[in-house]
Amino acid sequence: MKYEPIYYSEYLKLEDILGAQTLKSLEHGAEAHDETLFIIIHQTYELWFKQILHEFNSIYDLFNETKVKPRNLGTINHRLGRIIEIQKVLNQQLNIIETMTPLDFMEFRDYLVPASGFQSIQFRQIELKMGLRQKYRLQADKAFFNSRLEQKDKDLLIKMEEEPTFLELLDAWLARMPFAEMKGFNFWQEYQNIVNQMLDRDEEIIRSNQTLSDKEKEFELRNLNGTRMSFQILFDEKKYNELRSEGIVKLSREAKLSAIFIKLYRDEPILQIPNRLLELLIDMDEMFTTWRYRHAIMAHRMLGTKIGTGGSSGHEYLKKSTENNRVFSDLFNLATYLIPIKNLPELPAEISSSLGFNFES
Repeated sequence: MKYEPIYYSEYLKLEDILGAQTLKSLEHGAEAHDETLFIIIHQTYELWFKQILHEFNSIYDLFNETKVKPRNLGTINHRLGRIIEIQKVLNQQLNIIETMTPLDFMEFRDYLVPASGFQSIQFRQIELKMGLRQKYRLQADKAFFNSRLEQKDKDLLIKMEEEPTFLELLDAWLARMPFAEMKGFNFWQEYQNIVNQMLDRDEEIIRSNQTLSDKEKEFELRNLNGTRMSFQILFDEKKYNELRSEGIVKLSREAKLSAIFIKLYRDEPILQIPNRLLELLIDMDEMFTTWRYRHAIMAHRMLGTKIGTGGSSGHEYLKKSTENNRVFSDLFNLATYLIPIKNLPELPAEISSSLGFNFES
């Protein structure tokens, strides 16, 4: 043998792992049967969080460059895909914990106060690394739950707040892309003209539709006006920056325009991998949103309207955080600005060539 022999259980530290389930119910008298399940489920979550952090930290490091190396984008996408597969497992694990009934949980729940899943420092690290800074959290998160953390964990999160988040690195990467004006071709002016024509045509269709009542027409026109306003803000740098300063949008206008261009011309060879990266970030955010939502439903099922063990309002807080704590909502909102492929401005041959595979012997 080339290396020293190793034994399976020693390599995996199974004695430590399998001996790490200490039941509080047993310490206080009689064993609550489902407490073992409860502990193992949460320990497993933490192991998967560790792997997600391991993958995401490597992705972060590859992105934390003045220029992101194009050859690294494939690795980044591969590791994002792995995170998403892990997230699927996290969501499926909720099916297992839901085999525990509220009465089963009540047998040991009081022994857990004031411990709470909100004290999962690894999950907090994942959220913060992605881009969920303190200023974007619910007010309850800022004041109440941080007071439940030990000082060393608070210090870790404070230190992380000083570092750029992945969302900020993504913003810088997108903003560097030269898609605003290319070689004398002002794509965005062409795009804006097409959008205005489309919206004018939609307004004409609504107004001339005899099957709609006046009230229905008013409703449709109001919706159309909202769409017009979204496009107007996109092209008005001052208004867009006002929304960004209020935290309503997080990506810079330059980054948003680049992301829209990538989505619109996703079939161009050079844009296929960046488009896939944006889609994977949306998938990851959606998976965490689904996990939070299912966690909220599970908490309601287990606790009803009781206060959580950590002192929170239980499922009510979880419901609010489900929507509030999404990181890449700007990427979800890109769909607002997409137009049918058949209406896309045709790129000049020289630009189209630069976005494709162009090899001459």
